Parts: sequence; C-alpha cells; structure tokens
Amino acid sequence: MKRFYSLALSEHDPETGGLRILLDGRAVKTPAKAPLAVPNAALAAAIVAEWMAQGEKIDPATMPMTGFANAAIDRVLPDVPAFAQTIAAFSASDLLCYRASEPAELLAEQAAHWDPLLDWARGHYGAAFAITHGIMPIDQPGATVERLSAAVDALDPWLLSAFSTLVSITGSLIGALALVEDAVTPEALWAAARIDEDWQARQWGQDAEAVQRDAIRRVQYDDAARYCALVKVKQAA
Repeated sequence: MKRFYSLALSEHDPETGGLRILLDGRAVKTPAKAPLAVPNAALAAAIVAEWMAQGEKIDPATMPMTGFANAAIDRVLPDVPAFAQTIAAFSASDLLCYRASEPAELLAEQAAHWDPLLDWARGHYGAAFAITHGIMPIDQPGATVERLSAAVDALDPWLLSAFSTLVSITGSLIGALALVEDAVTPEALWAAARIDEDWQARQWGQDAEAVQRDAIRRVQYDDAARYCALVKVKQAA
C-alpha cells in the first residue's frame, strides 16, 4: 500500500479512555476494522512513530508495535480467557524443566541460567517443578499448572499478544512471566533460552541458515519485549 497520509498523531478516545491513532485526522482501523486505540501515551507514541517513519510505501513488517496492538484488539480482547488459556498450556512443557543428559558442562550451564528462574517462580507463585533429563515429556504437578495459569490470567490483557510471542520464542512460560514481572532482563532471558543452541554452535560451528533464522527471531523477541515494556508504562493517557 502506498503511503496516503502526511501526519500521524494520537488523541484521547472517549470510548476506551485510551488514545486512538489518527492519520491526517482519520482514525486508523485494525485488520478487523476496530478503532486502533491503545491504553497509554507511551505505546501510542511508539505506534505514531512507526507510521511517521514509513516511506512511499507502507511496510507492516517495520511496524511491530502496531502489529501487536492490532492483535491485542482483534484477537485477545474479544475473549481474554480463551487466549490466555492457549498460552498457559505451555506450563506443562516449559524449557527450563527439560535438562540435557550430558555432557556435564552443558548441564552446569543450563543449571546456572535456568535454576534462578525456577527458584524465582517457586518463591513468587509457590510452585513446585518436576525436572527431567532428556526429551520425554513429564507431567508437572497439578497445583503448579493451576498457579501458572492463574498468573497468566492476572496479566494485563494488552500484554498477551506480545507475551505469547515471548513464550513461543523462548519456549518458557516461566521465563516470560519473570520478564514481565521485572525479575529478569530481556538480555538475560534471551541468553537462557539460547543455551542449547549456543552450545551446539560452539561444538559444531555456525550454520548460515540457522544464523539468519536466529537473527529474525531475535528481532521478533526484542520487539515483543519492547511492546510489553510500553504497555506497562503507567502514565496518563
């Protein structure tokens, strides 16, 4: 689509109490034709900046904050419990609970990065975890699944579109919860999620396709983490 506007800005939306995005005074619509209105000024400013940064043609791939906000409005907010449930299902297969069988050096590296996140979840949610070595699936305690599911349900619904991306990319619901609860930095969680891949790369060398794929995933991860940080800014709209 060619750029059809000169000015993007935000203004108070009386219906939602948030801020709606305007292009030359006209309200932007989501793909499902709902008004693009977001909960705070920080996120609105980031979305406005994306629209203003477009050249002669509009490239949605360069507008991740807009994309996550659209998904929140069209896919999450119409049925928050159902969307949250799809994310909470990851509690049964969290990366942090699946350790290598060998070698000892990899086991130690996994423990160094993953044990602090599990310890945080134990203290924060009163959860207990079953740890296994290998890839055979194991069941987590029912109480743990319930408590992690409740933690997802308690999140701001506006977070969930990007939160689901964080969980998918890292393979860890616990890690994503720690991130949005400010118990781990984005860089530290990325490093923890990359333990196995980085180990393999050090042993066998880098694969060009894997490097390219990981670079794309890193951008998506960083965008999701940034969106979550913007949603959490509690400032007047």
